[in-house]
Amino acid sequence: MEKGISVGLMGFGTVGMGVFRLIENHREKLQHQLGCDITVKRILVVDPDKHRDIQVNSKLLTVHVEDILEDPEIDIVIEVMGGIEQTRDYLKKAFQHKKHVVTANKDLMALHGTELENAASRNQCDLLYEASVAGGIPIIRTVKDGLIADEIQKITGIVNGTTNYILTKMDDEGLAYEDALQKAQELGFAEADPSGDVDGLDAARKMAILARLAFSVPVDLADVEVRGIRNFPVDDLKFGRRLGLTMKLVGVTQVRDHQVEVGVEPVFLPEKHPLAAIKNENNAVFVNSAAVGETMYYGPGAGSLPTAAAVMSDVAAVVKNMITGIQGKSYLEPSYEKKILASHQRFGSYYVRLHVQDVAGSFTIISSIFNELDISFERILQVPKKQDNGTAEVIIVTHETTQDKIGKALENLQTNDVVEEVKSSYRIEGGMAQ
Repeated sequence: MEKGISVGLMGFGTVGMGVFRLIENHREKLQHQLGCDITVKRILVVDPDKHRDIQVNSKLLTVHVEDILEDPEIDIVIEVMGGIEQTRDYLKKAFQHKKHVVTANKDLMALHGTELENAASRNQCDLLYEASVAGGIPIIRTVKDGLIADEIQKITGIVNGTTNYILTKMDDEGLAYEDALQKAQELGFAEADPSGDVDGLDAARKMAILARLAFSVPVDLADVEVRGIRNFPVDDLKFGRRLGLTMKLVGVTQVRDHQVEVGVEPVFLPEKHPLAAIKNENNAVFVNSAAVGETMYYGPGAGSLPTAAAVMSDVAAVVKNMITGIQGKSYLEPSYEKKILASHQRFGSYYVRLHVQDVAGSFTIISSIFNELDISFERILQVPKKQDNGTAEVIIVTHETTQDKIGKALENLQTNDVVEEVKSSYRIEGGMAQ
């Protein structure tokens, strides 16, 4: 491509500066591999006079989005500024002006991905978003291209580095939730308002994107069952260790008879499960497929250069499509209508922690509640009674049962006189440790 490729960069924060650095520092390599030069022509910023830890020609900076969207010389818009509704409008205008778009915006793609992909296709433009899920891990390209001839059956992922860091510090160092969160904030892993991370919404948005791509079903964010780790009790981590289990905030999506399950929740994993070894702010995605079997993709889930590298892989893909004349042809309509697995179709083993009256016959009553629902026990752990209050702590690990049955059992336990409190319950992913 003789004239080279001009890029408009929307956003110049951590990721935006990372993208700029990669383009500037790897210009010769990119030109050699793609056969054309890539140049940043315009950068949309809020404050052109703000001090930045990067040298950039002030003439590139603009506060007017039209300088990017309406410039006929700009071929690709890189969106790394965040936001949802206004950003959606900007990208739709970019498509109308025949500009390809690369975005790292998981929130936008989870909520409006189908609409934007349709808009891109109508205008014969590409819309790529590898950096929106798991940072530098090329999981979207793996799902769309690497396993294209395979049948993906299940995806299990640690896709939020903040919560993984918090749980790692609680598990390895015995920190309370509040202390682990504060440490994450001090290191910049968690925002001042960590709600999106600790309440599971960030991971839910990523899992909605993966489910849509993996199973060709129009999954929406509202279809994702979400449970976060806010105020997570460190006691459960300690009991989990005694049972050979490790806690992670995990996203799971799977399909059965074209019915999809998508959820995010804290789950226990056997210590030998590959995801159990993922520490601190790292991400990992575990894929089960019919032909290849089990594969795992691991790496940093955020950060300036890892995310920027994912953005630039998409930019390179767009350039190759432009050279070969196949731009705007990658989007495929979902193949199947959306059908969500009901709770009686969702199976798993469960960890349940109870405070019960330490009197004769209590455990017989508890057992009968589970037996009535045909739920059997795999393991039982009883802790000596607490001083002065006459209660005992009981941890039960069930054999596989359904989500609706365990829900009913918990309801019945809550209203039973011998149960002082149902302290916690969590699903166990991948079976019990031996």
